[in-house]
Amino acid sequence: MLNAKGIQKFYEKLHVLKGVDISVNKGEIVSIVGSSGAGKSTLLHILGTLDEPAAGEIFLGQVPVHELKGKKLAAFRNKEIGFVFQFHHLLPEFTALENVCIPGWIAGRRKKEVETEATKLLQMLGLAERLDNKPNALSGGEQQRVAVARALINKPAIVFADEPTGNLDSKNAKELHDLFVQLRNQFNQTFLIVTHNEELAGMSDRTLHMKDGLIVA
Repeated sequence: MLNAKGIQKFYEKLHVLKGVDISVNKGEIVSIVGSSGAGKSTLLHILGTLDEPAAGEIFLGQVPVHELKGKKLAAFRNKEIGFVFQFHHLLPEFTALENVCIPGWIAGRRKKEVETEATKLLQMLGLAERLDNKPNALSGGEQQRVAVARALINKPAIVFADEPTGNLDSKNAKELHDLFVQLRNQFNQTFLIVTHNEELAGMSDRTLHMKDGLIVA
């Protein structure tokens, strides 16, 4: 599903990623752990095409993602990659349903089709009564589930999650952990997760440890 080799990144003179190799199989939940400053989020953002590497290759399926630029890259990201961040980044002026629909509308899909699919996703995530609520009327856990639904709306090949439970209490964090496993079991969804949460890492199929810009175990 995902195969990256020799990923390097510099911030001025700081060598953040020092030649990282990583592969993720279809339907896997893989967590990346390590101390702050190890390069975990930087790696995730590069693999998710939100940042560019200084060197290295990234393949998603058979597509050389590192060669895509501009509109082609944006279209590929919109269709094939889902994102869940520590801070949900929902648009405050839109309802839960509209927030989930936006990536589908950007992709040029039919409005009604996207709304129907978004409604089903939100119902599956326990938010059937919250479709018309704006983010400020939702709890932190509910906002994060809306963000998960948004990440899934275009049926992406992989979902990248950067500290997805970092802003949640233990109850909501546990529910989100269970949700990732449920989505993998039900839809064979692939996840790559950066986390400090040991319980979430423990529920993953594999845990990769990063230190000083390299995967060490």
